[in-house]
Amino acid sequence: MINILRYTEYLYVIVAGFSIYRIITDWNTDRSMAYFFIFFAVISIGMFLFRRNYRKKFEQRKRDNQNK
Repeated sequence: MINILRYTEYLYVIVAGFSIYRIITDWNTDRSMAYFFIFFAVISIGMFLFRRNYRKKFEQRKRDNQNK
């Protein structure tokens, strides 16, 4: 299960990368769409950091329970 959590973290990085690409390409042509993708990039990066922190806490808790 932990491996699945590790892979889903990087899906958020991929979404953030795609959003940044769209921000760069749409900035001069469609500024409102670029702002929309800025929102997605920020949320995706935040979710990546949140999920990574949650996974590390889960792994630490699992190690602590195994050592008892």
